[in-house]
Amino acid sequence: MKLRINMLSSAETVKGQGVASAFREQVTLIEEMKDDFEVAINSRSSKFDIYHIHTVDPKFTIRMTKKHLNIIYVHFVPTKNDGSLKLPKFANWVFNKHVTRTYRKADEVVVVNPCFIQELEKINIPREKITYIPNFVDHDNFKELERDKIIDLKNKYRIPLDRFVVLGCGQIQTRKGFDDFVETAIQNPDITFVWVGGFSFGKYTDGYKKYKKLLENLPQNMFHLPIIDRKYMNEVFNICDVLFMPSFIELFPMTILEACNVNKPFLVRDLDLYKPILFQKYCKGNSVDEFSKELQKLKNDITYYKECSENSKFISNFYNKDILKKTWKDYYFRVYDKWLSKKKQKNIK
Repeated sequence: MKLRINMLSSAETVKGQGVASAFREQVTLIEEMKDDFEVAINSRSSKFDIYHIHTVDPKFTIRMTKKHLNIIYVHFVPTKNDGSLKLPKFANWVFNKHVTRTYRKADEVVVVNPCFIQELEKINIPREKITYIPNFVDHDNFKELERDKIIDLKNKYRIPLDRFVVLGCGQIQTRKGFDDFVETAIQNPDITFVWVGGFSFGKYTDGYKKYKKLLENLPQNMFHLPIIDRKYMNEVFNICDVLFMPSFIELFPMTILEACNVNKPFLVRDLDLYKPILFQKYCKGNSVDEFSKELQKLKNDITYYKECSENSKFISNFYNKDILKKTWKDYYFRVYDKWLSKKKQKNIK
């Protein structure tokens, strides 16, 4: 039996979102299993077995009918949606109500981080409806390049050849810890810092005015690159030595997996949410001083750098595309059979 799946997402209408990267990776993965699945993207047809909804767009919520199995992909939960958008209190209340309603309406829910299962249970999502399936990044798209190529790329992006380079990625907003990234750059003038990303949601971004002004007064050792198409991001990861993500709130950052595929060590804020998905194989800190200490150790201690690079390789190999392919195949058929069985029981009654 071949299942027909309609992938519904509006993530790619806004550039610079990790959700869009996760969506593209997952869709490409399922499209490779042509014997098992027939995949469409944002089709208006109702002739599908499964609607897999990747973003909480109201027009997708409306299309969640009983004619097909409805799966919602959870990339954030309302209780943790702080520091991204600056909305009036009422608008924020309405948005969170919509998100909660959409998650409850779905037949099945997929989370990218197991630590958010309890958060969903708090908004009355039954545990039996929730499945954890992690993100992944294809090694064909993100991989280590030859040294000669890296030198050419550093020249392309005007990055000094003899400097230790620290990369930050993502939207410039409060929850990403952009303030700490800049302050860490100030405290480490012997290191080059590069931030890739911008204001995907414009003036609605939390801290927009402050960060616009901050970008005009960056320290001399910090560069800002605007939103770059994902097909070029492998180049960017290859010109850096370390990925630095001082975010306060995340789920399962695609940038971390992308860095791991390129065998780069990464430094993050010491958040509990990383523990079940990254196995303590990462550099961590909770303040600018701690971040600076870790970066200096990575810069000056070759043995430590190699150890952290090996940790990244471990994570990259763990979130293997072939393993995730089987996981998704088993999941789709399992939840569809479950939904079909319930539907038949209701018809009998």
